Amino acid sequence: MEPEWKRKQRLAEIFGDVLPTVTSDEKDPPSPVKDGDDTASERWLKAQVPPHHGG
Repeated sequence: MEPEWKRKQRLAEIFGDVLPTVTSDEKDPPSPVKDGDDTASERWLKAQVPPHHGG
């Protein structure tokens, strides 16, 4: 029987990089952003909201 590391190496040679061992649903959710912590692009986007959308 082939060792696990060798099997993974062989599969990586055929298919390229393997999938990550930890997926996004297994990670802690990102902390919520405070109003004062918006990036420049987020501030710009919020400034573009028309008045009739309650921005």
